[in-house]
Amino acid sequence: MPRSLDVQARDRAVVEAAWRVVARDGVRALTVRAVAAEAGLAPSSLRYTFPTQASVRERAVAGVSERLDERLAALPGDLTGRAWARAALLELLPLDEQRRLEMDVFLALGASGHGEEDLRRLYDEVNDTIRAVCARAAAALHPDATEVEVQLLHAVVDGLALHLVQAGPSADPSWALRVLDHHLDLTSPTP
Repeated sequence: MPRSLDVQARDRAVVEAAWRVVARDGVRALTVRAVAAEAGLAPSSLRYTFPTQASVRERAVAGVSERLDERLAALPGDLTGRAWARAALLELLPLDEQRRLEMDVFLALGASGHGEEDLRRLYDEVNDTIRAVCARAAAALHPDATEVEVQLLHAVVDGLALHLVQAGPSADPSWALRVLDHHLDLTSPTP
């Protein structure tokens, strides 16, 4: 049992090291050697798990999806309706350093992954997860939510996320919360 925890902790450290390399130095710098150096490991110790640069990129994107799933699973079980929708949608936004890092990586690797089938597939899977959260949030707001309403909510969340990343880490994100709350108020049925 302790060995698997060590493997999980090491994997998490490697993923986070890959994210830091992408955020600091860009996608082109994301190599096994750079990730190993960032994680404080010998490159040879990563070659078995990550034999190629593509495998490092793929694991970095998969890590974004895993973190999102963890945060959504950790939402309080007693949340329903608008409260659940808001809490879940906030988990999609880069409102803190960790989520900003994830979003930076997701956007950078997504943009560079158009020619790489495996990376594109993983990027699409994360995007599908985001869309599913938006669909569930739309249904929590209004049980008869249409596909257009789901797409609109997805577009609002994506737009807020992009603007938050572009604003930089020192910018106050409270404006995004006001915009999201306004949108939720517009789409929630009146009591």
